[in-house]
Amino acid sequence: MLTLATKITIGRILLVPIFVICALYYGKSLREGAPDAAWRWAAVAIFTLAAVSDGIDGYIARKYNQDSRLGQLLDPIADKSLILAALITLSAVNWPGGFPLWFPVIVIARDIITISGTFIVNHLAGHVEVVPHWSGKAATVSMFFAIGWPLLGGAALTGIPVEVPSIIVGLLVVGSGAFYAYQGFLQVDAADDKK
Repeated sequence: MLTLATKITIGRILLVPIFVICALYYGKSLREGAPDAAWRWAAVAIFTLAAVSDGIDGYIARKYNQDSRLGQLLDPIADKSLILAALITLSAVNWPGGFPLWFPVIVIARDIITISGTFIVNHLAGHVEVVPHWSGKAATVSMFFAIGWPLLGGAALTGIPVEVPSIIVGLLVVGSGAFYAYQGFLQVDAADDKK
């Protein structure tokens, strides 16, 4: 049976294409010279709902002992899908106050390296154990805030350019990636010691 927490996670995955459609239609209206704020605010609302649901499903899973293998599998897929879809879409539609090119490159590269590293550690050590760490969660939550910055027009409202949250998030992303790489090296060393 699907737990409530897992249902919320599945709901978050289903919100991703709806967010992309709204953002693309807003971008289309921008290109036509008649920005349609309804599409923009729909994209903002859907992204916010999806981001908040990330905390809600985790809370429910812990509080009501609804942690499941399916939930553990789907939660990072939901997070990565939302973040990557937002980064790619906001870059593609030239959203006002969008990200510098290096920001999505760092985020995507970290994910590719992490996934590749997991397979390598599994091959070398015969088993891989991915232990969630606060640095990874901090990087994910901060990415939601960074993506919210151009969505909400943070630069226009505060005068703080998108590069400022991008640098902070970039450091957290690199730091969490380095931590997981270190954990992978430890697992390979431990497996070598047992041989």
